[in-house]
Amino acid sequence: MNYQVLARKWRPSNFTEVVGQDHVVKSLMNALQHDRLHHAYLFTGTRGVGKTTIARILAKAINCENLQDFNPCGACSVCQALDEGRFLDLIEVDAASRTKVEDTRDLLDNAQYAPNFGRYKVYLIDEVHMLSGHSFNALLKTLEEPPPHVKFLLATTDPQKIPVTVLSRCLQFNLKRLLPGQIFTQMQDILKQEQVESEPLALQLLARAADGSMRDGLSLLDQAIVFGAGKVTADDVNAMLGTVGQRPVENILTALANSDAGAILNKIDEIANIHADFSTVLQQILQVLHRIALAQQIPGAVDHEFDREMITTLSQRLSPEDVHLYYQIALLGQRDLDLAPDSRMGFEMVMLRMLTFKPVATESMPIKPKQLPLPNPTTKQQSAIKTVRINPPELVAEKIVQEYSGEVKSNHSWSDMIAIMKLESLTRELANNCILEYIDNEICKLHLDASHQQLLTPSREKKLQQALQDYRGTPLKLVIKIGRADIQTPAIQSAKDKEDKQQAAVDAINSDANILALKEHFDARVMPGTIEPV
Repeated sequence: MNYQVLARKWRPSNFTEVVGQDHVVKSLMNALQHDRLHHAYLFTGTRGVGKTTIARILAKAINCENLQDFNPCGACSVCQALDEGRFLDLIEVDAASRTKVEDTRDLLDNAQYAPNFGRYKVYLIDEVHMLSGHSFNALLKTLEEPPPHVKFLLATTDPQKIPVTVLSRCLQFNLKRLLPGQIFTQMQDILKQEQVESEPLALQLLARAADGSMRDGLSLLDQAIVFGAGKVTADDVNAMLGTVGQRPVENILTALANSDAGAILNKIDEIANIHADFSTVLQQILQVLHRIALAQQIPGAVDHEFDREMITTLSQRLSPEDVHLYYQIALLGQRDLDLAPDSRMGFEMVMLRMLTFKPVATESMPIKPKQLPLPNPTTKQQSAIKTVRINPPELVAEKIVQEYSGEVKSNHSWSDMIAIMKLESLTRELANNCILEYIDNEICKLHLDASHQQLLTPSREKKLQQALQDYRGTPLKLVIKIGRADIQTPAIQSAKDKEDKQQAAVDAINSDANILALKEHFDARVMPGTIEPV
């Protein structure tokens, strides 16, 4: 009758025992080390990640009589009183049950008095976002200028509901969701000390089901121990959670790779016999497909915690086109699963749809993307999408300089000269909006479009003259006239070329056979603004 649940029995009692929140623990220990404690801390994060636990450890550390490496010693009278819940200077409040302004005022009336036993009087307010607006107003003044012997430790799962005036007066720490691997390791250590037999696969399933919460994971572990009569096995965990293990999902995806509809239906029948939720199975398939897609594109991007071998095998069996198609069909199928006569029928149709629309290289259904051949300068006829390649100005300049070979050529256009001179941004903009009327070794006459006369400044004119002198190799004079341009400037011509190339790219995409097939069969559409010439 004195049994204590695992989540309470194995709750961390010092910073070293905290799992997965190193960024918070390091900051708090450094604050203790350098005696830079803030008067108000706010811990945020999802349920079961350690907000209240870390707040209690901090309350213990700032009052501990004998810190060990800036960790509570656990042996002094303060630590023992805190662990046993009889430390008078720790006032712990559940804001969800004390939301009224009268409760908050009563709580703060005693803040002015010195602590009874410890160095600091600590107010730990859990789920602080549940306080009413008037309660926050009552708290605000004390929170802004508290007595030197008072510390506020606030915890919440919903910081968006806290007024910004309160947030600005707190030092905020965002606690992360725990990774399945971290929960798995903690479960293994606990079961080893509890001397409970377990299977690694069972703990992997529980770690995933915990959804980033250590407390939820330990609660599920407690339930699994009771369900398995003192043992934690994969079959018992699957039965308890009402889910399927990783192996059926792997078998389904393997059957998809083999285009084996019979094997898929047999596996669905096995899943139905354990009364699994087919929506959950579809979610697991989506998770695996996501990891496969990442493994195919960026092999080192994801740490495949418990299923590295499965992900590696399937990423070799399935093509990237198949993976992305299956993911999209499963995503849409999950949305429509509730509309099916029953979930099994809807799940079967999702699987059969994956088989039916698997990409095949046929003339009637050219869904599989084809790589465009590289442009061939000797080919006379090329598609529009092949003619929209833009060479950077640096490459144009380099090519012209190679042709120049130390001698001034009279056949260089004004645009070529601008590229050769490698002007700076605004000086280049000035040159691009000019028209070359005449140039020789003594004088250069330019005509600047009146709509861009604000570009002409003495410094830019001097820089352009120096660049022209370097280009010609003589101390020539620069004359710039302002007026209406009769012909297109390089800037106008460049904008027109860019517009033509953009339109050519859009026309090429809209007429592409692959794009037309995707629009017809999958109701796809091209997002505006996403087409760029290459």
